[in-house]
Amino acid sequence: MTPFEERQDVVQLIKEAAESGARKNMACDVLNIHLRTIQRWEKDVIGDKRNFASTEPINRLTQAERDKVIEISCSERFRDMTPHEIVPILAEEGVYIASESTYYRVLRSEGLLKHRSESKPGSKRHKPEELKATGPDQVWSWDITYLLSNIKGMYYYLYMFEDIWSRAIVGWEVHEEESAKHASSLMGRISNDRNVYGVKLHSDNGSPMKGATMLATLRRLKVLPSFSRPQVSNDNPYSESLFRTLKYNVGYPRSFHSIEEAREWVAGFVDWYNNEHRHSGIKYVTPQQRHNGKDKVILEKRKETYRKAKLKHPERWSRKIRDWSWIEEVYLNPDAQNNSLNRAA
Repeated sequence: MTPFEERQDVVQLIKEAAESGARKNMACDVLNIHLRTIQRWEKDVIGDKRNFASTEPINRLTQAERDKVIEISCSERFRDMTPHEIVPILAEEGVYIASESTYYRVLRSEGLLKHRSESKPGSKRHKPEELKATGPDQVWSWDITYLLSNIKGMYYYLYMFEDIWSRAIVGWEVHEEESAKHASSLMGRISNDRNVYGVKLHSDNGSPMKGATMLATLRRLKVLPSFSRPQVSNDNPYSESLFRTLKYNVGYPRSFHSIEEAREWVAGFVDWYNNEHRHSGIKYVTPQQRHNGKDKVILEKRKETYRKAKLKHPERWSRKIRDWSWIEEVYLNPDAQNNSLNRAA
C-alpha cells in the first residue's frame, strides 16, 4: 500500500466516525493526527504526485550488521568509547562495518547512546528545597571567594554571609586558607553578636560548608542547613551576585600585598555596600535601610512623589506610575509558581 492510499484509509475512518456522530477533532485526537492535516488530505483529490521509494535503500545495513554494531559497541573493549573512537580503531585492524553516524543512529534506536556499560548510570540531582524569607534574619546565604595576592599562586579567602531578605552583609572574615573551622567560628560569632538563632543557612557543597566542625556548630545554633547541587552555581545566586558586585567594584584592587590590606579593603566595601549601595533587587534602597525596616517609609514617599508629578503633568505619563511597592517575600531556589517573585539579581 502506498503512502497516499494509507492516508485515504485514514480519511475514510475519520469520515465514518463523523457520520456516526463523533466530532471530527475528537476522532483526530484518537488517531493522534491534527485536524488541519485531515482537512488537507480531504482536499487532495488527485493524489500525491511525489514519487515514493518502493524499495529499501541499497545502503541500508542488514540486521546482522546492526547486531554486529551493537555487539561491538557494548563489548568490554569499546563500551566506554564513542563511535568516533571505535570506527578508526577498527579501521586500523582492517574492519569496517559502518560510519560513525550510522553507529550513532543504531545505538540511538536501541537506547544505548548514553550508557552502554554495566555500571550504575548517573542519577539526577534535584533542586534544593525552596526557602522563603518574610523578614530579616530568617534565611542567610554564604560562600567563600578568593582574593588575589601579589604573590603568584597565593590567595586570601573571603568568607561572607548575606541576609537574602535585605541583601545586608551580616558577617565576613578574610583568612589565608579555606577551613570548616574558620567558617564555624564566624557563624558562631555572627549568631552571638546579632542574637540570632534558628536561621536557615544556604551554601554550596564545598568542604568548609559540609565539614564536621561547621555542621556541629549549626546543630548547636539550631540552624537548618541547605546545600546547592554539585557544580550548580545558580542554586546560590545571592552570594554569587554579591561577589560579582564586590569584584566589579570600581575600587577593587588587582591584588593585595597582605592579608591586613585585604581585610581593610573588604571592611570598607562592606560599609559602603550595607549603608550606601542602592540595591536594584530591593527597589533601590540600601540593604541596611531594608534590614532595619526603614524602606517602607522611603518607598511610600517615592510613590507619593510620583503620584503628585503625574497629577501635575498627566500628559507626560502614558502609563501608570512606577511600582514602588514593598517586597513582602523573597525566595531562594523558588518553586515554579514563585519563580517570578525571586529577586536575586
